[in-house]
Amino acid sequence: MKELEKDKIKRKVQESYGKVANSQLQSNCCNSGCCSIDELANNDTQLGYSKEEQNSVPEGASMGLGCGNPQAIADIKEGETVLDLGSGGGFDCFLAAQKVGDAGKVIGVDMTTEMLTKARVNAEKGNYGNVEFRLGEIENLPVADSTIDLIISNCVVNLSPDKQRVFKEAYRVLKNGGRLAISDIVLLKELPDEIMNDLDMYSACISGSSLINDLQQYLELAGFKNIRINTKEESREFISKWVTCFDLHNYITSATIEAEKIL
Repeated sequence: MKELEKDKIKRKVQESYGKVANSQLQSNCCNSGCCSIDELANNDTQLGYSKEEQNSVPEGASMGLGCGNPQAIADIKEGETVLDLGSGGGFDCFLAAQKVGDAGKVIGVDMTTEMLTKARVNAEKGNYGNVEFRLGEIENLPVADSTIDLIISNCVVNLSPDKQRVFKEAYRVLKNGGRLAISDIVLLKELPDEIMNDLDMYSACISGSSLINDLQQYLELAGFKNIRINTKEESREFISKWVTCFDLHNYITSATIEAEKIL
């Protein structure tokens, strides 16, 4: 992909999620005529979060933008340093902060200033002293080498136009023995050209999705071991409501993606 095309995609994603951050409307930002905005918000219970988890964070931290629950596979331990790629309003960061405790730390990275503002306000409301939010791209993480125990992310890596770079950066910042535990959208088969070339569909976590074999290769080339990519059949129910112009659930699904850095 040409650098100009990558920059165009990044600008579109920033613009779309900046609007979501400034709006009370929960959506995944699709403005295409193929989408019905009212149906794009995901229910956190559908995504795998318990009512207890939902009620334990500041109101407004969850924005209905995920496609799963990385907390369920992360096995977060007290005292760990956790990094959230594309932290949005801070929902997963705040849940992780409760698990790492005062001895641990959670860092959220997001490239959208409006999201960072929202997350920082939420952190202050919840008095989360062990959470920090940084402005940055997941392709160029503002994080030092070998300082992270665990990386989580929820439906964000698909938005990057350079996924190989994302996983190389993830590998760089992880400690030896560090883990990757993310939820994301994956392709079951190639999308039609009109969907692949629609920038609104990219911002909606659709056209930027990768085939499972491609994800496996990205992770291997980055250096990861013990790679596990498991699709979530139940996700096809809410994915089917994201667009109205074709059977999206036959093309994409949510998946959990796990890997380890072992030197």
